[in-house]
Amino acid sequence: MENKNQEYLLSSVKNALRLLRSFSLDEPEKKVTDLANSLGIGKSTVSRLLATLASEGFVIKDPETQKYRLGLSILSLNTVVTSNLEINREAQPILKRLVDEVEETSTIAVLEGMDVVYLTRVECKHPVQILTHTGRRNPFHCTSSGKVMLAYQKKDLIEQFIESGLQKYTISTITDPDDFRSALNTINQQGYAISIEEFREGVTSVAAPIRDYTGKVVYAISVTGPTHRMNPYNTTLINKVKNAAKEISDRLGY
Repeated sequence: MENKNQEYLLSSVKNALRLLRSFSLDEPEKKVTDLANSLGIGKSTVSRLLATLASEGFVIKDPETQKYRLGLSILSLNTVVTSNLEINREAQPILKRLVDEVEETSTIAVLEGMDVVYLTRVECKHPVQILTHTGRRNPFHCTSSGKVMLAYQKKDLIEQFIESGLQKYTISTITDPDDFRSALNTINQQGYAISIEEFREGVTSVAAPIRDYTGKVVYAISVTGPTHRMNPYNTTLINKVKNAAKEISDRLGY
């Protein structure tokens, strides 16, 4: 009986976490039915979890729309996490300088699961709508940050990513496994990656790897902008991104 109760509690905690992670900037508000369908959990279970989370301020219910959104308790946890991330502390001044120099938006990202997650971002003076806001999850295979981080991982991990699927987002997305492996080899040799409208039409980016004190590539710095305004083959731009990555790596003890 005790084991069953323990399993039930663990399952409830896991579902609660899955529920919280289902909210995003693209879908900031959701109804009980939406959450139940997307997570494969019964409506009664979702309602019970939401009521518990609401009591602690992690979600808020709009009485008019009957939709839920994340509460301020999430914001307080986010502040604790981001303020204590060494990469954010060390990278921020370098990001700001890079943005001033290249006049495009710059971000720091990390691989988590099968996605690229953006940890921090500094916008340029003339930003455009690009899907790289803090906390955003993007696919690894069609973003410059994802490709440049994956290019320096072990072969078995690279194969695991490839086997998860190379979904087509635009006509420029690399979906053939052999072509993708070849692209990663080139990135590994040249020390940077570019993405020209591979994830979203009209958006181009350049990224370079950031290493920790052990020499392992754990983050990526990227510059992203509209294709009509940004030339990813510009050697000056590429070198600025690579130099910024090296400087951050040095600060992390590499």
